[in-house]
Amino acid sequence: MRTLYHLWLSPFCRKVRITLVEKNLDFELKSENPSERRSEFLALTPACDIPVLSEDSGPTIANSSAICEYLEEIRPEPPLYPGGASERAEIRRLIGWFDIKFNIEVTENLVGEKLMKRLLRKGAPDSKAIRAGRENCQIHLDYIDWLIERRNWLGGDNYSMADIAAGSHLSCLDYIDDVPWADHRLAREWYARLKSRPSFRPILADHIPGEPPPKHYADLDF
Repeated sequence: MRTLYHLWLSPFCRKVRITLVEKNLDFELKSENPSERRSEFLALTPACDIPVLSEDSGPTIANSSAICEYLEEIRPEPPLYPGGASERAEIRRLIGWFDIKFNIEVTENLVGEKLMKRLLRKGAPDSKAIRAGRENCQIHLDYIDWLIERRNWLGGDNYSMADIAAGSHLSCLDYIDDVPWADHRLAREWYARLKSRPSFRPILADHIPGEPPPKHYADLDF
Protein backbone atom coordinates (compact mmCIF):
# COMPACT_ATOMS: atom_id res chain seq x y z
CA MET A 1 0.00 0.00 0.00
CA ARG A 2 1.37 3.43 -0.91
CA THR A 3 1.59 5.90 1.97
CA LEU A 4 1.20 9.67 1.89
CA TYR A 5 2.86 11.58 4.71
CA HIS A 6 0.87 14.77 5.13
CA LEU A 7 -0.59 17.52 7.31
CA TRP A 8 -4.33 18.10 7.28
CA LEU A 9 -4.34 21.77 6.26
CA SER A 10 -1.38 21.72 3.90
CA PRO A 11 -2.60 22.69 0.41
CA PHE A 12 0.30 20.75 -1.11
CA CYS A 13 -0.76 17.58 0.68
CA ARG A 14 -4.37 18.16 -0.29
CA LYS A 15 -3.30 18.53 -3.92
CA VAL A 16 -1.74 15.06 -3.82
CA ARG A 17 -4.70 13.55 -1.95
CA ILE A 18 -7.13 14.84 -4.56
CA THR A 19 -4.90 13.60 -7.38
CA LEU A 20 -4.66 10.11 -5.90
CA VAL A 21 -8.45 9.88 -5.71
CA GLU A 22 -8.86 11.27 -9.24
CA LYS A 23 -6.48 8.55 -10.44
CA ASN A 24 -8.37 5.89 -8.45
CA LEU A 25 -5.22 4.85 -6.59
CA ASP A 26 -5.42 3.33 -3.10
CA PHE A 27 -3.33 4.92 -0.37
CA GLU A 28 -3.12 5.43 3.36
CA LEU A 29 -2.49 8.68 5.18
CA LYS A 30 0.09 9.26 7.89
CA SER A 31 0.10 12.60 9.66
CA GLU A 32 3.59 14.09 9.92
CA ASN A 33 4.79 17.25 11.66
CA PRO A 34 8.03 18.16 9.87
CA SER A 35 9.10 20.47 12.69
CA GLU A 36 9.62 17.40 14.88
CA ARG A 37 12.35 16.21 12.46
CA ARG A 38 11.82 12.54 13.20
CA SER A 39 14.81 10.45 12.16
CA GLU A 40 12.53 8.00 10.32
CA PHE A 41 11.02 10.83 8.28
CA LEU A 42 14.41 12.42 7.61
CA ALA A 43 15.48 9.09 6.16
CA LEU A 44 12.66 9.42 3.62
CA THR A 45 13.40 13.04 2.68
CA PRO A 46 16.46 15.05 3.76
CA ALA A 47 14.39 18.22 3.16
CA CYS A 48 12.09 17.06 5.97
CA ASP A 49 9.07 18.58 4.27
CA ILE A 50 5.64 17.34 3.29
CA PRO A 51 4.06 15.79 1.32
CA VAL A 52 6.03 12.61 0.76
CA LEU A 53 4.65 9.63 -1.15
CA SER A 54 6.14 6.24 -0.35
CA GLU A 55 5.34 3.43 -2.74
CA ASP A 56 5.25 -0.12 -1.39
CA SER A 57 8.33 -1.80 -2.91
CA GLY A 58 8.81 1.29 -5.03
CA PRO A 59 10.17 4.84 -4.96
CA THR A 60 9.75 7.47 -2.28
CA ILE A 61 8.93 10.86 -3.81
CA ALA A 62 8.94 14.29 -2.18
CA ASN A 63 7.47 17.60 -3.44
CA SER A 64 3.83 17.84 -4.46
CA SER A 65 4.52 18.76 -8.09
CA ALA A 66 6.96 15.88 -8.51
CA ILE A 67 4.46 13.49 -6.92
CA CYS A 68 1.57 14.65 -9.13
CA GLU A 69 3.65 14.42 -12.32
CA TYR A 70 4.74 10.92 -11.25
CA LEU A 71 1.10 9.88 -10.70
CA GLU A 72 0.19 11.26 -14.12
CA GLU A 73 2.87 9.06 -15.69
CA ILE A 74 2.00 5.83 -13.90
CA ARG A 75 -1.78 6.35 -14.29
CA PRO A 76 -2.41 8.47 -17.42
CA GLU A 77 -6.19 8.19 -17.19
CA PRO A 78 -7.95 10.40 -16.48
CA PRO A 79 -5.46 13.00 -17.71
CA LEU A 80 -4.87 15.90 -15.36
CA TYR A 81 -2.43 17.66 -17.72
CA PRO A 82 -4.68 17.44 -20.79
CA GLY A 83 -4.30 18.93 -24.24
CA GLY A 84 -1.31 19.85 -26.34
CA ALA A 85 1.99 21.40 -25.38
CA SER A 86 0.63 24.95 -25.04
CA GLU A 87 -2.31 23.90 -22.85
CA ARG A 88 -0.05 21.82 -20.61
CA ALA A 89 2.32 24.78 -20.33
CA GLU A 90 -0.59 26.97 -19.22
CA ILE A 91 -1.64 24.36 -16.65
CA ARG A 92 1.89 24.26 -15.23
CA ARG A 93 2.03 28.07 -15.19
CA LEU A 94 -1.11 28.21 -13.08
CA ILE A 95 0.12 25.46 -10.77
CA GLY A 96 3.17 27.64 -10.14
CA TRP A 97 0.93 30.69 -9.68
CA PHE A 98 -1.02 29.08 -6.85
CA ASP A 99 1.72 26.95 -5.28
CA ILE A 100 4.22 29.82 -5.18
CA LYS A 101 2.60 33.26 -5.55
CA PHE A 102 -0.78 32.52 -3.96
CA ASN A 103 0.87 30.46 -1.22
CA ILE A 104 3.28 33.26 -0.25
CA GLU A 105 0.79 36.11 -0.56
CA VAL A 106 -2.34 34.46 0.82
CA THR A 107 -2.12 30.94 2.27
CA GLU A 108 0.89 31.52 4.50
CA ASN A 109 -0.48 34.87 5.68
CA LEU A 110 -3.89 33.45 6.61
CA VAL A 111 -3.78 29.71 7.26
CA GLY A 112 -0.16 29.86 8.38
CA GLU A 113 -0.64 32.77 10.77
CA LYS A 114 -4.16 32.11 12.06
CA LEU A 115 -4.06 28.35 12.50
CA MET A 116 -0.82 26.53 11.71
CA LYS A 117 1.30 28.68 14.05
CA ARG A 118 -0.94 27.68 16.93
CA LEU A 119 -1.21 24.02 15.97
CA LEU A 120 2.55 23.68 15.49
CA ARG A 121 3.36 25.92 18.49
CA LYS A 122 5.29 28.47 16.42
CA GLY A 123 4.26 31.62 18.25
CA ALA A 124 1.61 34.30 18.00
CA PRO A 125 -0.03 35.33 14.72
CA ASP A 126 1.16 38.46 12.93
CA SER A 127 -1.79 40.84 12.45
CA LYS A 128 -0.02 42.69 9.60
CA ALA A 129 0.47 39.41 7.71
CA ILE A 130 -3.20 38.50 8.20
CA ARG A 131 -4.32 41.88 6.88
CA ALA A 132 -2.04 41.54 3.86
CA GLY A 133 -3.32 38.02 3.22
CA ARG A 134 -6.92 39.20 3.13
CA GLU A 135 -6.11 42.05 0.76
CA ASN A 136 -4.11 39.74 -1.50
CA CYS A 137 -6.89 37.15 -1.49
CA GLN A 138 -9.27 39.64 -3.09
CA ILE A 139 -6.78 40.26 -5.90
CA HIS A 140 -6.28 36.55 -6.57
CA LEU A 141 -10.01 35.89 -6.55
CA ASP A 142 -10.40 38.70 -9.09
CA TYR A 143 -7.93 36.77 -11.27
CA ILE A 144 -9.92 33.54 -10.89
CA ASP A 145 -13.07 35.46 -11.85
CA TRP A 146 -11.25 36.77 -14.94
CA LEU A 147 -10.08 33.28 -15.95
CA ILE A 148 -13.46 31.62 -15.47
CA GLU A 149 -15.20 34.39 -17.42
CA ARG A 150 -13.09 33.32 -20.40
CA ARG A 151 -12.62 29.58 -19.86
CA ASN A 152 -14.55 26.53 -18.74
CA TRP A 153 -11.86 25.64 -16.19
CA LEU A 154 -8.82 27.59 -14.99
CA GLY A 155 -6.37 26.07 -17.46
CA GLY A 156 -8.72 25.92 -20.44
CA ASP A 157 -11.59 23.77 -21.64
CA ASN A 158 -10.75 20.82 -19.42
CA TYR A 159 -10.51 20.16 -15.69
CA SER A 160 -6.84 19.87 -14.80
CA MET A 161 -4.16 20.00 -12.17
CA ALA A 162 -4.45 23.81 -12.28
CA ASP A 163 -7.93 23.52 -10.75
CA ILE A 164 -6.70 21.01 -8.18
CA ALA A 165 -3.81 23.26 -7.11
CA ALA A 166 -6.01 26.34 -6.79
CA GLY A 167 -8.81 24.44 -5.08
CA SER A 168 -6.41 22.92 -2.57
CA HIS A 169 -5.29 26.35 -1.39
CA LEU A 170 -8.80 27.77 -1.32
CA SER A 171 -10.13 24.75 0.58
CA CYS A 172 -7.64 25.49 3.37
CA LEU A 173 -8.73 29.13 3.46
CA ASP A 174 -12.37 28.07 3.40
CA TYR A 175 -11.75 25.80 6.40
CA ILE A 176 -10.90 28.90 8.44
CA ASP A 177 -13.77 30.85 6.82
CA ASP A 178 -11.46 33.36 5.15
CA VAL A 179 -12.67 33.42 1.54
CA PRO A 180 -14.91 36.38 0.56
CA TRP A 181 -17.10 34.30 -1.76
CA ALA A 182 -19.92 36.87 -1.80
CA ASP A 183 -17.68 39.30 -3.69
CA HIS A 184 -16.64 36.79 -6.36
CA ARG A 185 -19.56 35.00 -8.00
CA LEU A 186 -17.61 33.31 -10.82
CA ALA A 187 -14.90 32.04 -8.49
CA ARG A 188 -17.58 30.72 -6.16
CA GLU A 189 -19.41 28.90 -8.98
CA TRP A 190 -16.13 27.36 -10.15
CA TYR A 191 -15.29 26.24 -6.61
CA ALA A 192 -18.78 24.76 -6.21
CA ARG A 193 -18.06 22.55 -9.23
CA LEU A 194 -14.83 21.43 -7.58
CA LYS A 195 -16.61 20.63 -4.33
CA SER A 196 -19.07 18.41 -6.18
CA ARG A 197 -16.33 16.10 -7.48
CA PRO A 198 -15.90 12.79 -5.61
CA SER A 199 -12.17 13.52 -5.20
CA PHE A 200 -13.02 16.49 -2.96
CA ARG A 201 -15.22 14.53 -0.55
CA PRO A 202 -12.34 13.36 1.69
CA ILE A 203 -11.06 16.95 1.86
CA LEU A 204 -14.48 18.25 2.84
CA ALA A 205 -14.70 15.57 5.55
CA ASP A 206 -11.54 16.82 7.27
CA HIS A 207 -12.16 17.95 10.82
CA ILE A 208 -9.32 19.12 13.05
CA PRO A 209 -10.11 18.52 16.74
CA GLY A 210 -10.84 21.81 18.47
CA GLU A 211 -10.83 23.68 15.14
CA PRO A 212 -14.14 22.93 13.38
CA PRO A 213 -14.76 24.40 9.91
CA PRO A 214 -17.65 26.78 9.20
CA LYS A 215 -21.03 25.26 8.38
CA HIS A 216 -20.74 26.01 4.66
CA TYR A 217 -17.36 24.24 4.33
CA ALA A 218 -18.78 20.86 3.25
CA ASP A 219 -22.00 22.26 1.78
CA LEU A 220 -22.07 21.65 -1.98
CA ASP A 221 -24.71 24.32 -2.42
CA PHE A 222 -23.01 27.03 -0.35
